[in-house]
Formats: sequence, structure tokens, C-alpha cells
Amino acid sequence: MGALESSTGTALDVALLCIGGLLGTGVVAAVVARARYGPRTIYGACLATCAVLLAVSLSFLIDGAATESRHLPIGLPWIGMHFDLDLLAAMFLVIVNLGGVSASLYGIGADAEEREPTRVVPFFATFLGAMNLVVLASDAFTYLISWEFMSLSSWALVMAHHRDDDNRAAGYLYLVMASFGTLSLLLALGLFAGPSGGYAFAEMRALHLEPLRAGLVFALVLIGCGSKAGVVPLHAWLPLAHPAAPSHVSALMSGVMTKVAIYGLVRIVFDLLGPPPIWWSVVLLILGGVSALLGVLYALMEHDLKRLLAYHTIENIGIIVIGLGLALAFEAGSIGWAAALAFVAALFHVLNHSLFKSLLFYGAGAVYATTRERDMEHLGGLIHRMPVTAFAFLVGSVAISALPPLNGFVSEWLTFQAILVSPQLPAWGLKFLIPAVGAMLALSAALAAACFVKAYGATFLGRPRSSAAEGARETHSSVRIALLALVVLCVAAGILPGYVIDAIAQITDRFVGGRMPVQGAQAWLTIVPIDAARSSYNGLAVFLFTAFAASAAGFVIRRVATGAIRRAPAWDCGYVDSSSALQYTASSFAQPIRRVFGTWMFRARETVSMPRPGEIRAAHFAVVIRDLVWEWLYVPIERLVANVATRADRIQFLTIRQYLGLMFVTLIGLLSLLALTQ
Repeated sequence: MGALESSTGTALDVALLCIGGLLGTGVVAAVVARARYGPRTIYGACLATCAVLLAVSLSFLIDGAATESRHLPIGLPWIGMHFDLDLLAAMFLVIVNLGGVSASLYGIGADAEEREPTRVVPFFATFLGAMNLVVLASDAFTYLISWEFMSLSSWALVMAHHRDDDNRAAGYLYLVMASFGTLSLLLALGLFAGPSGGYAFAEMRALHLEPLRAGLVFALVLIGCGSKAGVVPLHAWLPLAHPAAPSHVSALMSGVMTKVAIYGLVRIVFDLLGPPPIWWSVVLLILGGVSALLGVLYALMEHDLKRLLAYHTIENIGIIVIGLGLALAFEAGSIGWAAALAFVAALFHVLNHSLFKSLLFYGAGAVYATTRERDMEHLGGLIHRMPVTAFAFLVGSVAISALPPLNGFVSEWLTFQAILVSPQLPAWGLKFLIPAVGAMLALSAALAAACFVKAYGATFLGRPRSSAAEGARETHSSVRIALLALVVLCVAAGILPGYVIDAIAQITDRFVGGRMPVQGAQAWLTIVPIDAARSSYNGLAVFLFTAFAASAAGFVIRRVATGAIRRAPAWDCGYVDSSSALQYTASSFAQPIRRVFGTWMFRARETVSMPRPGEIRAAHFAVVIRDLVWEWLYVPIERLVANVATRADRIQFLTIRQYLGLMFVTLIGLLSLLALTQ
């Protein structure tokens, strides 16, 4: 560690060494990836390195250790590269490396089915290292370099299957949106540092920006981080890029990378910018509510299993942004305890979403690996052929639907608790806005449950709808271990949430000026976010009651209700051997919801062509759904850019006189501008 300077810090030293190991592993992977056991060796090295990082960051978070800092004399002259490890960074390191461990474990088993392993493993290790660097960076230069490194490595992973036209289109759009987000962050941090050039976060933290400048920085950061997280209307790349990548990479992008974007938003807005004005919370609340509702409605219209999961990422990012908006509102209103409650709810949902979304993407990946199908209309009956995957996917579906006693319920319940105390805010506008956002959140939770009834039923229940589903089988044992490990974590975080809340609550003192009551001291593992007279929740009691009720019902049905168990064909209007085409499909299940919401939100149009009596042609049914955000926002921008590029192309064909004249006019304009600014 001779090259390291500044204050001491054992945990940070280990973290930086591990990150260097991940980046080095990416370089080595480019050489050994073609070897017989090369990819599995690389995944094993990533698993071990991320496990060390996970242990170090988790220990740092639980101990509530003091901030550690490091300065490396590389990078910008006289500035170098700064790294800090505090409690907020430690929590997000836990999320990044928990995802890294599970994705590496999945990758060991999925390597045999991967079409392009040599295009995946080098960038996989680099992607993990870059996300860790973003979390530890504590100056603008290091942060932006790490952010761009994360974007480019994830783009390379999206383009792993570059021979597919859809994947190339997804990669192009992702690269454009990633570049746009990086530019926004570059402008934000440059505007923040100002002409003094104080690029270290410690120097930025000491600045007191005037309201206009602070507002511009907030807007640019929201655009930069929101585009990477998938906040509506900056979400266009997400449902294309996430499904295009290999499944364990999709899990990292959806479950982890979007959280790194949330980390950037939290770090700059809650840490560096200082006390917030009330309008910041209004912006976050509106964007969060719209993202939550639109995300789940987009998902309900989908038949592609991985695209459905990608749209649910937009929904859950909306829930997180709602929590952050509530925290800003309460902080601006000087209600520290309520700000702490909302902040903990948001961070808890960050952790929960990383767990159950990774679980669901691994389940979808296992299904795709054995069937080569992502269209739910061509699946079905997999519960008998893939029982472990079906069980794990069911747990993930219950968790993402915010049903007790799993972890997704706890963080959404805490968010609703924060919404219920919003009448204490002094701003009258928020007293009307927050209940409306709460109604959008409740609606999105109900629609999410309906969506996963559709997804699970069409994929795992009923009869197989294709030969691929008929021949499905369980995948590699390491894939199943990764699935079951995340199942355990989803259950544990749901039935013992008090310990998670206490670990997160240590962060709130510094960032929002308040703290939740200690939950670990409550009797019977009950959590009490405000006080027992208002509300409380006991996940363990709900879990035990659910298990007991289910067991009792099963016992009564099997042993008391009938004298014997018999098996018979399912009743189907008197037809014993009916076609699987007569089952409910994903389309038919979602049709009532599509007709209620899709007609005005997506301009959904159904066309039915029925043969006349005596005709032998088949009936035809089609649904056309339009993405209005894409049509109203992105298509006009695309046309504008194309028109500007076409007009600018004429510059290539000017004469020498015209070029000299253009240079003269430009020089005069620049000199005039310089004279006016003196």
C-alpha cells in the first residue's frame, strides 16, 4: 500500500485491493476466456473477490464505523483520485457485491448454455469493479471516470449477442442514453465546482450554492442519475437493453446498476447540495408516482418474460424515488423523524429490489436456458419440469408484489407509513400531492400482484404450449443454489426486518437529521416505525401464521375432507384430452386491464377477424399498443437531430472562401462574447 496516502483505513484498503483484483480479472479473462474451464474460473474469481468485498462492507456497516479516506496520486495533476468509505457507501457496496456473488454463482452454471462466453466474462468482471468504484469515488473526476467505465462495460455486455438485430438496436439506444446521462452529470459537477475547481466531494460539501445554481445542479443530477436508473420519461433504453444481455448480467443491470444510479442521486442531493427547497421533493414525488404506475402498466402489456421484469424495474425505481421525495419534503419541513422514516423506507426498498429482482431474472434465465423461449405464450407447465425454479420464482413474485411476509411488503409498508404522516407538513400543496402519489403507489402495488399472477400462471402453471416447454428440465446446480440463496434472503429480510432497519437507520442521522427508533429492542421482533399506538408489524408472526394456516388447510383437505386421494383429468367441458390452446394465456389474462387502462394510456387497439360461416380460414386477433412517451418525446428529438445533421452535412462541401469566411465570423463572435463578459 505504499502508493496510498491520506488517513488510515483498513476496510477501504481491502476494498480498493479487491476492486483492483476485479479489474485485473477482467484483463486476464480476455486471455483465458477461450480455455475449456476459463469462464468458470473467471466467475469463481469474481465470486471470491465479491465475497470478500461483501464481508468487509457488511462488517463496516454493522459496526457503524467512522468514515475512511484514501488519496491516490494518479488521475488529474495536483488533484489525484479520492476514495471514501462511509456508512452510505458501505450499504451500497453490500448491494453491489451481494449481486456480484449471486451473479457469479449463476454464471458458473450458466456458462455451458451461454452462446458467447468469451464476450461476456472479461466485461463481467470489469462491470463489477466499475460499480464498486462509483460507490467509493469521492471527487468529480474519479466519479465520472468510474461512471463511464460502468456504462461502457455494461454496454459491451448488452452487445454480447451482437448478431441479433434487436440487440444491436438496444445497444445503440443504451449507448446514446448513457452518454446523455454522463454529459448531464459532467455539467452538474462542473457547475457545482464552479470556477474555483473544487472537485473533491469534501470541498463541494462545504460550498453553499445560491438557489438558482443549486436548482440547476439538482435538475442535471436528476437527469443523469434518473436516466441510468430508468425514471420515466428517461426509461426508453431499459426495457430493450436489460432483456438483450445474458440473464445474470440483466440481474446485475436491473438489480444493482440502477441502485448505483440511486446512490449517485442520494450522494449528491442529500449529502453535497445541502438543505433542500420544497420544490425538489415535488419533482421527485411526481416522477416517482408516474414511474411506479406506468412501469407496472407497461409490464402488464408484455408477453416477453424478461421485458416484463425490466418494466417492473421502472415501477420499483418509482417506489424508491417516492421514498426519497418524501424524505426531502420532511427534511425541508424540519420533521427529522419522518424524514428518517421515509429515507429508511427508500434505502430498504433499494436492498429489497436488488434481492427479488435478481431472483426473478435468474428464474427467467433458467427458463430461457432450457427452453430458449422468453414469450410466455409458448411456455406453461414448467412447475412439473422445473420445480426448484418454479418455487424460487414464486417467492420472487410474492416479494415483488409486496405481499407479507416477504421483504417487498416491509419497505412498501414503511413508505405508506411515511405517506400517512404527510398531513404534518406545513406546505399545503404537499398535503394534496402526497395522498395522490400514495393512491398511485397503492394502485401500482395491486397491479403488480395481478401482473405476477399472469407471469407465474402463464409460465409455470397449466399445460405446456410448445415442444420446448414440454422438454424443459432443471438447469445447473449452481444456478439452483443462487436461486435458493436469494429465496432465503428475501424471506429473512421479510420476517426479521428490524435488524435491517437498524443497520440502515445509522445512515439517516447525517443525511436527513433524524433517526428511527431502535427496532432490535422491540419485543417479539416487532417493528414500530413511529410508535406502537400508530402502527406496528411482526413479520415473524405473519410468517408462522401463514405456514400454520397453509399446513392446516392442506391436512384438512387431504385427510378430513375426503376419504381418499384420487387423480383424474382436469374438467374441461367434457373434453378429456383438450388442446393447451384452450387455456388462459398471458394476453387473455391481461385483456380486462388492457381495456381499462390501455385505451387511454397506450392507445391500445384490438382487431378481430372472424371467418364467415362456411369459410375455412382461421380467425385472427391482434392488439396494437403504442408507447406514447416514445412517440411524443423521443421521436421528435430523433427527427430534429436528423434534420440538424442533414443541414450540417453541407459544411463538408463549402469552398475555401466560404470556410475562411465562416472561421472569420466565428472568431469575431468569440471575441465579442469575451469582451461582453469582462
